[in-house]
Amino acid sequence: MLPQGFKNRMIGLLGEDYPAFESCLEMGEAVRGLRINLIKTSTEEALPLLSHRLTPLSYCGNGYVLEGEERMGTLPEHHSGMIYMQDPGAMASLSAIDIQPHWWVADLCAAPGGKSSQAAERLGDEGYLLSNEYVTSRAKITVGNFERLGISRATVTSVDTAELAKLYPACFDLVIADAPCSGEGMFRKSDDALQMWSEDNIALCAQRQAEILLNAAKMVRPGGYLLYSTCTYAPEENEYRVAEFIRERTDFSIIPVKDEVGGACAHGIDVDGSTPSLTLCRRFYPHISPGEGQFLCLMQRDGDDPSARPKFTDQSSAPTKAEEQIYRDFCQKWLLSPPDGVLRRLGDRLCVVPRGIPAPPCRVMSMGVLLGEIKGKDIIPSHHFYSAYGKLFKTRVNLTRGDPKLEKYLRGEEIEAEGNGPCAVTYCGVPLGGGKISGGRLKNHYPKGLRNK
Repeated sequence: MLPQGFKNRMIGLLGEDYPAFESCLEMGEAVRGLRINLIKTSTEEALPLLSHRLTPLSYCGNGYVLEGEERMGTLPEHHSGMIYMQDPGAMASLSAIDIQPHWWVADLCAAPGGKSSQAAERLGDEGYLLSNEYVTSRAKITVGNFERLGISRATVTSVDTAELAKLYPACFDLVIADAPCSGEGMFRKSDDALQMWSEDNIALCAQRQAEILLNAAKMVRPGGYLLYSTCTYAPEENEYRVAEFIRERTDFSIIPVKDEVGGACAHGIDVDGSTPSLTLCRRFYPHISPGEGQFLCLMQRDGDDPSARPKFTDQSSAPTKAEEQIYRDFCQKWLLSPPDGVLRRLGDRLCVVPRGIPAPPCRVMSMGVLLGEIKGKDIIPSHHFYSAYGKLFKTRVNLTRGDPKLEKYLRGEEIEAEGNGPCAVTYCGVPLGGGKISGGRLKNHYPKGLRNK
């Protein structure tokens, strides 16, 4: 049952369209979306492996509406990071702008990592991604998703956005502020969102969103972009926040989203005679396009200065000479070529990080790709290392759907394999995990927490 206060407001906003909207929420089922992860595969390679009814999204070339109720988390396509489950409305936000390969992108409220990973797909060897999540437990979920998806040019932090704004003034080409909200757009998916709805909660969220927006603005370079989004319909959290922000930060202007996204959404709402008009904001409604609720607004900062980069001192340190030599020997012996990046130490972790990217002086949950554990003169690669660099291994065991060894591997069991030493395990050529071959058997290094039961 929808809250009466919510219904009254939405009747006023939607008018004659309200019955169709209410029918979707009361009678319709939540829509499931799926995005093919272009970091690891292509739509041409992945689609033949998916025996599901998939309807392409008009605004996201690798996004689909997924029909059926099959659990996707146990499938090899999920384990290998070929796919990411993401709501179609959420995919619309990052589809609103053409992210360039060389851009620096920051996602301030990143968990569980959907929008961040969508941005990472479009970044090249010169691009960089900073993903932040204030709640540490949720930041850890983001790290896990990045490992599975094979993302190698990202830093995950867990700090307040005000701290990030001080560390990265005017540094990013695009800052994403997918702010915590009252979650009205998730009513079909979450009973908690429905039960927790209240005007007081909306007001509390709006106050927090205003702070996040202002912090986000400080991180956008002149000429750069700010993407504000929520998964709620409340104008207090959407258009009112944008209008207040534009009044305070007059160097930002609302700009149109890409036509494909605009055509899948409704116009934003002008509130209190707002100037400039807020109709360039977009509202994603389930009675217009398949998916759950979403609001988005794309803004650009005046000026042009692509050169700004962080000025803080790199908090990482060089590995010892012994560690560096062990890493070089490992790459020469077991890999076709060394990974792109440099070996750096962050606390007690050795990581392969992008060249020229400093580690910030704050809580860093992950940076680049975790190398793994050094034992004597050997390296036991991390799961992230296998996932990101599996195709670089000289020895690879490729498994396919229907192969009993695939099911055994995903359960954490040993499988038969030829060769010797560290080995990447792939699924249809896509890095899945790894292990160590000895005596015709592969000792399974797939993490226990990820295994199929």
